Amino acid sequence: MTLLKWMAAGLGALGLVAAAPAVDWTKKVTETPAGAFVLGNPAAKTRLVEYVSYTCPHCAHFTDEASAPLRKYVASGGTAIEIRHAVRDAVDLTATLLARCTGPAHFFAAHDKLFATQETWFEAAGKYIEANHDALEKLTHPQQMQMVAKGAGLGPIVGLSDAQVNACLANAAAEKPVLAMTDEAWMTRKIPGTPYFMINGAGVDNTSSWAALEPHLKRN
Repeated sequence: MTLLKWMAAGLGALGLVAAAPAVDWTKKVTETPAGAFVLGNPAAKTRLVEYVSYTCPHCAHFTDEASAPLRKYVASGGTAIEIRHAVRDAVDLTATLLARCTGPAHFFAAHDKLFATQETWFEAAGKYIEANHDALEKLTHPQQMQMVAKGAGLGPIVGLSDAQVNACLANAAAEKPVLAMTDEAWMTRKIPGTPYFMINGAGVDNTSSWAALEPHLKRN
């Protein structure tokens, strides 16, 4: 035994070596090769995939009732949550890109905030589009999203400045993983709607509430 190992063993016997701090899995975010963000232990036994649309009221209701109890499953290290985007409309795409532009560490907070305030910003976006329809038609795709984001007040909701919002929505590369996930959801997997869940690769049909989903998690 080397001197360093001998000293460590001695200190450990005396209780003087601090144990490694426990991992807070509710703060651990990783990214899949497809660009989806995953909250929790990457090696968790249970992988919950949620397909979401930020303009979907059922998704907002689920997030409101499930966010807190799901964090308890994540905290144990036994469950990880993967968010996949199934974009439904241009406003949804705008919100999705902004949430992702906050970065992995802040994505899930932005995700929850968008759903918590959905009714307010979605209504504002609709009114803005209706009032400025002709002007928006003359703009490029990125410019349209930038104006709608401003009209809906999305920047402050996700914590991005006007400059950050504009840069995010002008980044064509940022759209690619979102559109690819959307295509996979609607065209390849043919999900029936959002929210839609998979557990360890298997679809969980007829489930859009926490009360319906939790028994499936408990069985895994």
